[in-house]
Amino acid sequence: MTANERFSALGLLEAFDRAARARDRDAMIAIYRAAEAENPEFCVDLILTNPESYGY
Repeated sequence: MTANERFSALGLLEAFDRAARARDRDAMIAIYRAAEAENPEFCVDLILTNPESYGY
């Protein structure tokens, strides 16, 4: 299951999208952790390094 699928299943997808658009690293990591996704810091930093390629 992808991170987005996990976020969606937990009702966290909109919150993650808001956090990503706001570049709120701490909130993004908290959502990754809530979804029990692996390597939340790495994944969030990857998104924040090039947000346009992830749709943000």
